[in-house]
Amino acid sequence: MHKLKYLFLLLCCIFFSASAGMKHPLHVSTTEINFNARDKTLEISCRIFSDDFEAILSKLYKQKTDLSNTNLKAAMDELVKKYLLSHLQLKANGKTVAMNYIGFEIDHEATNIYLEVEKITAVKTVEVNDTILYDMFDDQMSIVHIVKGNTRKSTKILYPEKKFAANF
Repeated sequence: MHKLKYLFLLLCCIFFSASAGMKHPLHVSTTEINFNARDKTLEISCRIFSDDFEAILSKLYKQKTDLSNTNLKAAMDELVKKYLLSHLQLKANGKTVAMNYIGFEIDHEATNIYLEVEKITAVKTVEVNDTILYDMFDDQMSIVHIVKGNTRKSTKILYPEKKFAANF
């Protein structure tokens, strides 16, 4: 019972610390790749803490970044697209695939980015090369999920590692 109370207290402290403007203690991003057999696409979504993401965009591209400012939406779309396409690469069935940038949205303290790969008729293997936020943090963790039908393959990639391959 004491462990449960301790865990609850710890989670409250983390939540309220983050709400009070303190930096979060984890440097993590999540990428999910779903094979949509009906549309013959790979649907990719990435979730990154917005403060970390804005910091790296500002550092790399030497310009003001504010992902939540609707007046800057077009400029932010360009930065997000440029960054993601250079820090996330995919191979399907052994061949490098081109990702189409769909857009991003802010969800509380995170930024969700959406990409898509078209004309994927079948998936036997997916290889991910993920270096999101590696140029900012040397303790970065990337959680990767690859989903095909009812099969889900997941891993945790810790800096400096960057690759994950799943066979179906």
